[in-house]
Amino acid sequence: MLFFSFFKTLVDHEVTIELKNDLCITGTLKSVDQFLNIKLDEIRVKDEARYPHLAAVKNVFIRGSVVRYVHLPANAVDTALLEDATRREAGNAAGGKGR
Repeated sequence: MLFFSFFKTLVDHEVTIELKNDLCITGTLKSVDQFLNIKLDEIRVKDEARYPHLAAVKNVFIRGSVVRYVHLPANAVDTALLEDATRREAGNAAGGKGR
């Protein structure tokens, strides 16, 4: 759930999604769900010459299972907060193991 919570904080930020078929789409993150399905608005394709049919598309829904990478703006990532949340989640997982 850590990644889902993290991506929810990036709503309305510009991100680049690299898909497993090598397509890179940049757009404004509008929503993300627990399966890491992503909705982007105002999209641009990195290589328009290779994907001319996407020039007219303005928003997309991307299934989480086809995402290879999510490129984030450096100023949108609070590294200290993310490290702290990771430690807390690891501690909770270790503490609940013996039950």
